[in-house]
Amino acid sequence: MPSPRPTRAEVDLDALRHNLEQVRNLVGPQREILAVVKADAYGHGAVVIGRALGRWGIRFFGVATVEEGMELRRSGLQGSITVLGGVFPEQFPQLLEYGLTPTLYRLEWADKLSAMGEARGEKIPVQVKIDTGMGRLGILCTGAVDTVEKMGHLPGLDLAGIFSHFAFAGLEDRSFVQEQLACLLELKGALMERNIDVPLWHLSNSGAVIDFPASLFNMVRPGIMLYGYPPSSALEGKSDLKPVLSWRTRIVHLKKVPAETPLSYNHTYRTRRESLIATLPVGYADGYSRRLSNRAEVLVRGRRAPLVGRVTMDMVLIDVTDIDLAAVGDEVTLLGRDGDDRITAVELGRWADTIAYDVLCGIGRRVPRFYKGTETPGQPG
Repeated sequence: MPSPRPTRAEVDLDALRHNLEQVRNLVGPQREILAVVKADAYGHGAVVIGRALGRWGIRFFGVATVEEGMELRRSGLQGSITVLGGVFPEQFPQLLEYGLTPTLYRLEWADKLSAMGEARGEKIPVQVKIDTGMGRLGILCTGAVDTVEKMGHLPGLDLAGIFSHFAFAGLEDRSFVQEQLACLLELKGALMERNIDVPLWHLSNSGAVIDFPASLFNMVRPGIMLYGYPPSSALEGKSDLKPVLSWRTRIVHLKKVPAETPLSYNHTYRTRRESLIATLPVGYADGYSRRLSNRAEVLVRGRRAPLVGRVTMDMVLIDVTDIDLAAVGDEVTLLGRDGDDRITAVELGRWADTIAYDVLCGIGRRVPRFYKGTETPGQPG
């Protein structure tokens, strides 16, 4: 067996379970939780994360694509898997083969799927998305009641849920958030008047779980908070979340260079003094963004060291002149805790002019994931 690559991501399942318990404490036992595991569980590894959540009682999962759902089913994951993104009719056979729940928002496609259900002698569970102001997928909220009623009467479909999506992940514009909630509540009331029974209603993302209890309905849809982060700085400190993923590498080379030495592509950085420069085997091909060039910091022996020069495809340089006893082979923390200090995905995102979601989802599959915790399963095969 070859030695593991020095650049790796560590996923703490104990932290994941802690965050799940925070969700449960906030929403209560009477509400269902649809755990969002799209984008490879925000870069944490959907198969292992899905298995762990399933062991801890989660029965509903959300993915973005049919292929993501298929991967989870092939891994043996049970429960309901809803494809939250767009699905074309030519993908319906795969949906049925793998027992995935599609999101519907076009009546003509609902007709096609209903006909397939009738031909199989079954009712296919579906969820319907309402556009309350996000402007992507969904039936426009105004006048949606007629379309939803028609879908609800299709003989080959089981209308399992209705949901919408907040346009402000961190609920920054509370007046618009309230408008979205009011629209969905109005639709729910209109459908009840027409005797259209929909078992599950959901609108709440992580931000709403943390700080908007009026929007909880009977199902919630947490994503980023499961992985240890609130969706915006305004919600920091309002829930006890633990980052799940750490990202580390090791110093592969050290060299002392004189002042005014140019470093990396295009010589965007020159040393200001005699410096000890370390090379790290990680780059933008691993998801360590080129936008971090000359801006990021890392942790070495519990202390911060600046990234110097351009991030390249496979390597970066850091200045360890002020790190006592820095040596080849030393562990370097790109994201996570070392001693009393921590670099968070929020901080990395700020340096790269982006958000924590982008940082976590951007860590490439070339970076192996290692799982730890009291209930750590085997690596996915």
